[in-house]
Amino acid sequence: MASMSPPSRTALLAGATGLVGRALLPLLMRSHASVDVLVRRAAPELGGEPRLRLHVVDFAKLPEAFPAVDDLFIALGTTIAVAGSLAAFRAVDFDAVVDTARAARAAGATRLAVVSALGADAGSRVFYNRVKGEMERAVASLGYDSVTIARPSMLVGDRSALGQPVRGGEIWAMRLTRPLGWLVPRGVRPIAAADVATALVEATARGRPGLHVLSSGDMQGTRG
Repeated sequence: MASMSPPSRTALLAGATGLVGRALLPLLMRSHASVDVLVRRAAPELGGEPRLRLHVVDFAKLPEAFPAVDDLFIALGTTIAVAGSLAAFRAVDFDAVVDTARAARAAGATRLAVVSALGADAGSRVFYNRVKGEMERAVASLGYDSVTIARPSMLVGDRSALGQPVRGGEIWAMRLTRPLGWLVPRGVRPIAAADVATALVEATARGRPGLHVLSSGDMQGTRG
């Protein structure tokens, strides 16, 4: 059997400490020759691998000397409740995402994968959905050869292991959908963060030109 060629493309990950980002990191380490990670604060728990480089940055003022990579993965995001205000939420879910995508594109990245949300719509009257939709529209216009946008429904995973507060809505959603899951459309069922990560890596690896949007239904059960 012929041996597989080692990975040749490089990746940049923003948002490595969240549910999807933490699931993305090991996948990227397997699929890419090296991985650069942007973090808001020192994260020694992510280090220890020679092919992994951590960069502590202020997402409100990104450095001019940006890591030169092939593929960019953005899993930045918060909630209005956690952010504390509509403006603070927008600063993360729009400004930080778009600024990172713009800087990476200027540094040579050609493929982009972004985590958005179910219901993203630039014309929505719902602030959260509108910001997500505006973000999608902005990153799609930056000149990437390939853009993959994931629109997961409610994300589930072990938040306590990441030092994040457990969200009651996620617990109740899982309790309700387990016995009645077959009645709930695939596109709105709670989805494991690891499934979202797997779908993003696989779609980006295919490198199909243009814009590609993945719904929760597209991503359900993509692992294994």
